Amino acid sequence: MMLNTQTAARFDELVAGAQAQGRTPCLVAAVVRDGRPAHLAVAGTDPATGLAPTGDTQFRIGSISKTLTAVLMMQLRDEGALALDDLLYRHLPGTPVGSAITIRQLLGHISGLQREPDGLWWERHDGPDMDTFLAALTPDKLAYPPHRAYHYSNLAYGLLGAVAHKLTGLHWTELVTKRLLEPLGMTRTSYCEVEPFARGYVVHPWHGTLNEEPRTDTGAMAPAGQLWSTADDLLKWSAFLAEPDPAVLAPATLAEMCAPVVMTDLDAWTTGHGLGLELIRSGERIFAGHGGSMPGYLAHLWTHRPSRTGVVAFANAYTLHGRRMADLSRQLLTEVLDAEPERPAPWQPQPAGQPHELEGTWWWMGREFAARFDADAGELVFTPVTVPGTPWRFTTEGADVWRCHSGSNDGEVMRVRRDAERTPVELDIATFLHTRQP
Repeated sequence: MMLNTQTAARFDELVAGAQAQGRTPCLVAAVVRDGRPAHLAVAGTDPATGLAPTGDTQFRIGSISKTLTAVLMMQLRDEGALALDDLLYRHLPGTPVGSAITIRQLLGHISGLQREPDGLWWERHDGPDMDTFLAALTPDKLAYPPHRAYHYSNLAYGLLGAVAHKLTGLHWTELVTKRLLEPLGMTRTSYCEVEPFARGYVVHPWHGTLNEEPRTDTGAMAPAGQLWSTADDLLKWSAFLAEPDPAVLAPATLAEMCAPVVMTDLDAWTTGHGLGLELIRSGERIFAGHGGSMPGYLAHLWTHRPSRTGVVAFANAYTLHGRRMADLSRQLLTEVLDAEPERPAPWQPQPAGQPHELEGTWWWMGREFAARFDADAGELVFTPVTVPGTPWRFTTEGADVWRCHSGSNDGEVMRVRRDAERTPVELDIATFLHTRQP
């Protein structure tokens, strides 16, 4: 579904203003809704070609690469190859920091590892191979005790790539390609640049002149920020983060990745980090995604999972003058959601038939609950009446046993108690007895 004319014009206006104020040669932003591209905005031209970029123009996406690394690790967890609370030492024996930190801590940036590996700035120089990278590790790479505080670490994601390599015998690039890019049809996302691509620049702060930046092969640090992609491809990734293909990653696993591991601003509690995904509150909405930067490039992706709406943005300059790319992309996504909120699914009448025996009113401690059976979903839905709240949705697990998967009873078991005539008289939800009378 394309954006309406007014929303699209406002989106274009914001992108054009950000390109002019930000002093970047090119700025590209795009929207996805319900898995389909909804709008593309472009401002500026590539100085190398004189052409405006398109949805098929590659930019370097930097640390958005980490979100793919994180999904790879969760795939391996779901396959039983690792556990999130495994010590790093289990998979990389002899690693000097491996006896203190876990896979979960590495994914959530709470391992305490320093931000960068030692040596030359890895983003501007070709990186080492895996063996050289691991050999350079020393115990003093721990800047903090694990889980003491949020501390963003590129080094952590280099190590996660090493774990994936050790477990599978495949290079990180092969894993990303075979497990993610090919199944999702992301044919224009690659390890190195492939034409057409936008050259990346540093803009002189006084003169506005350009210095083209090197396009490096980061080697063992690739899992932290190597990939190149396009607006068209990253919209597919945003759609995946909103509603994953179960053949690639279980929806429950992606929901787990979007749960906060740590709050990154302890004063306001508006930003956090999950398992490989940045989380931010925008009004009453939570966006999941990640930013990225490499010399000459900025990128950002935010996804609003409930509405299956996302925004991706790219610039081919290392700095967007006067603002952060994360703030621009958040503003763009908020504008779209405010102007065109998700429409509720139309109500459909239920087919005639006998009511479910558990439907009707139930009571607990003077509080009323309304139960109905959703035949389409095969779920028993409990809606709080006296004290409004999120409905509890139950699916059956056997005779008189139901499992909740939403709201405050998520994961809890409900057991049906019957009288001598086999009439349901009590619902035992995690020892809280619900009865037909208050």
